[in-house]
Amino acid sequence: MEGQSFDPRDNREGALSILKNDIHTLIHLEQEQRCAAVEEKEHLAEYLSDISHQLKTPITSMLLMTELIAKAPEDKQKEFLLCMKKEVRHMEWLVTSLLKMAKLDSSVISFRTEKVRVQELLDAALKSIEVLLDIRNQRVVLRKDICVFCDRKWTVEALINLLKNASECSGEDSEIVVESGENPIYRWISVADAGEGLSKEQLSVLFRRYESSRKENGYGIGLPLALSIMRAQNGEIEVLPGGQGVGATFIMKFYK
Repeated sequence: MEGQSFDPRDNREGALSILKNDIHTLIHLEQEQRCAAVEEKEHLAEYLSDISHQLKTPITSMLLMTELIAKAPEDKQKEFLLCMKKEVRHMEWLVTSLLKMAKLDSSVISFRTEKVRVQELLDAALKSIEVLLDIRNQRVVLRKDICVFCDRKWTVEALINLLKNASECSGEDSEIVVESGENPIYRWISVADAGEGLSKEQLSVLFRRYESSRKENGYGIGLPLALSIMRAQNGEIEVLPGGQGVGATFIMKFYK
């Protein structure tokens, strides 16, 4: 009752020993529930801190532009409004991503596994980044199409983040290659960018939240979100760093 360690078991036969064993089981369950409640409280505090920290920069920027916009000339006012619109979109994406990660970490999402072709996943993912690809004049090519067993909605979400990362790491007029295949252990989808590859330092923090971003407007949560989605489906993401003129390749593994 006081939360102290207590083991009444005596490893004997009889009704009293069975009762002692049941008491020990009850104590153990109560301790686990108490630890889970403490961890949940810590996770909640951590997410609130993360959201507050990540939103601070765009909010400060918008407040500054709001103060300047009244005294600015007309051309500058338009520029400020465009910047504010851009910051609002970043904030919307950030909050949405953080909430998705919170759901995944809390294991409150039920994944529905179904058979789906890689081409279908890719078509759905490209709808979210077609503007980004068009601005950079980049192409996405699927080399081989197979069927994988996964949750369609969440796998598309993971694929969007990998494609977005590949686009931002590749130059203009480049080609992003998507391949798929299978072996006796897993089926896979790979996304290869046309960048310069990853260094050992970049690889070590690649899936660490808020640390892996190399982009001006990045928050470093796209790749960790993709990894959380894959692991929640009993999958994994492997990274081939490339280098020396070869871009990095991210491999989504769906274990059989």
